[in-house]
Amino acid sequence: MKIAMIGCGYVGLVTGACFASFGFSVASVDTDESKIASLKAGGVPIYEPGLGELLERGTKLGLVSFTTDLAEAVRAADVIFVAVGTPSRRGDGHADLAYVFAAAEEIGRTMAAEPEGGYKVVVVKSTVPVGTGDEVERILARHVPAERYSVASNPEFLREGAAIEDFKRPDRVVVGVNDERAKEVMARVYRPLSLNQAPVFYTDRRTAELTKYAANAFLATKITFINEIADLCEATGANVQDVARGIGLDRRIGPKFLNAGPGYGGSCFPKDTQALIKTAQDFGAPIRIVETVASVNDQRKRAMAKKVVKALGGEIRGATIAVLGLTFKPNTDDMRDAPSLAIVQALKDMGAEVRAYDPEGMENARRMMEGVDFVTDPYDCAKDADAAVIVTEWDVLRALDLNLLKSSLKNPVLIDLRNVYEPGEMAARGYRYVPIGRPSVEA
Repeated sequence: MKIAMIGCGYVGLVTGACFASFGFSVASVDTDESKIASLKAGGVPIYEPGLGELLERGTKLGLVSFTTDLAEAVRAADVIFVAVGTPSRRGDGHADLAYVFAAAEEIGRTMAAEPEGGYKVVVVKSTVPVGTGDEVERILARHVPAERYSVASNPEFLREGAAIEDFKRPDRVVVGVNDERAKEVMARVYRPLSLNQAPVFYTDRRTAELTKYAANAFLATKITFINEIADLCEATGANVQDVARGIGLDRRIGPKFLNAGPGYGGSCFPKDTQALIKTAQDFGAPIRIVETVASVNDQRKRAMAKKVVKALGGEIRGATIAVLGLTFKPNTDDMRDAPSLAIVQALKDMGAEVRAYDPEGMENARRMMEGVDFVTDPYDCAKDADAAVIVTEWDVLRALDLNLLKSSLKNPVLIDLRNVYEPGEMAARGYRYVPIGRPSVEA
């Protein structure tokens, strides 16, 4: 089976590389000529553990190729995945579907140019609002007879930093199809996962589209819930980590996404919650819970800077703050909607000088943060700083030499927005330690 993967972003590259590892031939397409040239030369434009090795292996076996020629890839393909970006549209928060519809238009024109061509399944892999597949179908219908194609929805559920594992050993694979012919083809596409007993869940196209948004909104709600409980814990003297464990042991709730922190970010949750809110409003079925989640999360990020101010006695003008970790989560270089963006800006607005370190995200951060001193070592970041703030729980920041960190700092103040360290140990080492949802301690 031959696959065309339209879009060489995060989802397209990971999905294409994994399909190639199953033995499928994958032609990956992108309009960015420099990106394609880099991929052909062995470069990988994103940081994702294991992806470089997977692409290298697929390329050597002749199973992965890269091109800017969409028509060529479509003509050769049995299945065409559309994995282009759907960013939030400026001004109204709706998902911008311009790239999806442009891809559909070009697919339709390519198929129309080959009137004797065979049947193909066009799979929308991008995260899209409910009903998008219907519009893709209408676009194709302007060019191609209905018997020559089907449109399916196959949303991705990949965690950045663990995407390859998630693809090969998924909790579930959701496939939305409106006809049996497409279902048979998609069953062939995902047959290699049967060895891992991965559940492939077939439903109609609209349900599949909505399932993706509902999943992300629910996880965003869990994160926001425990963050608000953390605030209550701070006010009452309770311990949010114990609260999270106490409720997470309930199998109806579960322990995942109950780690209190500075708010969610990344390429999915912020834009997907906004898109779901807008879709629900358009259909006259507003989702008030998700509206509140999005609002609370936006406020929380900037409010984290106030913890720094409080830890330093209420004034940070002229102070130097060491920010440790910038990406929205560990094991990625993704800075999109990272909490650090709002936190750093708030610190600067209040007059602080900001020095920052991240193992993988600084190249992207430089393009998004002005007036920040970026350094390549956490201890250099902390040198003569008035306080250090852990924003992202990278492994290297989980195992800091606490004595060296303390000697580097001007003041032994650590604001831990990820609850990496234990308060008792930090007090014993002479720190003023300010965690999330737990009592602060001093030496």
